[in-house]
Amino acid sequence: MTTQNSTLTGLAQFDRTTSIWGPITLGLGFLISLGAALFAAFGTGLGITGHELWAAFGIVFATFGIIAVVEPISYYPILGRSAMYQAFMIGNIANKLLPAAIIAQTDLNEKPGTRRAELIAGAAIIGAATVHIVTLIIFVGILGTWLLGLLPASVITVARLYILAAVFGAVTIQTVVAMKNLRTTLIAAIVSAVVVFGVVKAAPSLTNVATAISVVSVIIIAWFARKRTETTQAPAAPPAVGH
Repeated sequence: MTTQNSTLTGLAQFDRTTSIWGPITLGLGFLISLGAALFAAFGTGLGITGHELWAAFGIVFATFGIIAVVEPISYYPILGRSAMYQAFMIGNIANKLLPAAIIAQTDLNEKPGTRRAELIAGAAIIGAATVHIVTLIIFVGILGTWLLGLLPASVITVARLYILAAVFGAVTIQTVVAMKNLRTTLIAAIVSAVVVFGVVKAAPSLTNVATAISVVSVIIIAWFARKRTETTQAPAAPPAVGH
């Protein structure tokens, strides 16, 4: 009983600390990034006007603004709140942090959506970021130019063509294995195929929002197509202190 109460208290403290420092660190990161961009635009004599800045912002927002809504919805069920703060502060979520979290959860036999899965995701993100920083320093900062000089141009060209597809393909398969939900997997595959080979072909102007259309459609269809007979047993309430 004491151990259970201590665990609950520890998780409550963890949630409280996360809810305070998560927004603070993200806000500071945003201000630093924005300040650096504004300095580069107006403090280095490039001659960029305010009109040009807002025009560029409008183009980028029209293209990628929907992703700012879709990504948190897509990643939250797997990462959880605390790991979401980490992921969006570090970046490279889809091709680095999310795969690390999914692989860690799968190896530890933990289904996404639980508190333990959230803590596992946070630990995996820390590990992925640490490895990334170390490898960047060694293989990019120190040995980058030398290594690129050793690689034939044909190898570099092939890597540029297929490396991204290979990463996302591995992430997709790992997610399917981790979720173990055949119905949702089939819905996601069919909807994505319809959007890519049907909707986008018929309306090329929707290319930039194809991912958003797919994600939202899969969420809605999977929700209505879920098994209605499945019931989840609510966890027992913790015993009162002193009993």
